[in-house]
Amino acid sequence: MKTTNSTLTKMARESLDGQWGLAVLGSFIYFIVLMGVQLLAEIDPLLTIVSIIVSGPLGLGIIIFSLNISRGNNPKIEDIFEGFQNFKSAVGAYLLMLLFIFLWSLLLIIPGIIAAFSYSMTFYILADDPSITPMEAIEKSKAMMMGNKWKYFLLNLRFLGWGLLCLLTFGIGFLWLLPYMQVSVAKFYDDIKE
Repeated sequence: MKTTNSTLTKMARESLDGQWGLAVLGSFIYFIVLMGVQLLAEIDPLLTIVSIIVSGPLGLGIIIFSLNISRGNNPKIEDIFEGFQNFKSAVGAYLLMLLFIFLWSLLLIIPGIIAAFSYSMTFYILADDPSITPMEAIEKSKAMMMGNKWKYFLLNLRFLGWGLLCLLTFGIGFLWLLPYMQVSVAKFYDDIKE
């Protein structure tokens, strides 16, 4: 029997205990870099390609950081940029996921959401096995999420109220919410991969 979502979030809080300062700093750096790249893309549309290219490795890096917090593997701020070590796979996976989600969304919004849930473990798989190809990671994610999409949806739904409260703090609360969500999803990933 799989672990309940309430247990997963409790385990995430336990993993974050004593790591909150590092986790918040990591979230802050992630936000600053991501916003900086996207701001450049707004200023000059030619830099949109740079934004897309950086988003993949940065997304992989924040997941590596979150997995290290979740597993108690001596997390470091540098982990956020670890995705650039596997640059080709991170960019490839990111672009393929964007393409597939876009194509599924053409059918209607619901198939696009289901596709996004199906591919949601791709970067976690790449973090655990950097030698895997982007397409293999996507296929593995689809197989892993078979029968787990509803549970994943409900896990994300648990953070909706927190997200609304974070808006009241002018977004500052997201610096705490993001690591809580990421570590909870890392716990979810470790739970379903077995």
